[in-house]
Amino acid sequence: MNTFLLLAAAVITFGVGLAHSILGERYILTRLFRRGNLPPLFGGTEFTERTLRFAWHLTTVAWWGMAAVLVLLAFGAATARNVSLALGITALVSGVVTAWISRGRHLAWIAFVFIGVVTIYASFI
Repeated sequence: MNTFLLLAAAVITFGVGLAHSILGERYILTRLFRRGNLPPLFGGTEFTERTLRFAWHLTTVAWWGMAAVLVLLAFGAATARNVSLALGITALVSGVVTAWISRGRHLAWIAFVFIGVVTIYASFI
């Protein structure tokens, strides 16, 4: 495999995730929320806004996890354990982002944390 090309892909993937979060927050989410016609979920639009926000940024977390796997591939370190760790950490970060932005109200964080913990644990046994 070509190390340079894989690293280039990893850097671009990381950059796409970063741009997705920054530009999406600035030009899409903020403008969408200003419109004031979001459906009220669980008594108001705050939960709707937070759900859209964490779902948006979760894409970035997933792309960063993919970038980590590309780096592992580039350096010939893509063992089952290392890939499992990268995926487990990605799942854990997804759970933290979901819990934080939704203030724990969106229960997907439980699934993500479970997936992360189980995946990381499985990589060591």
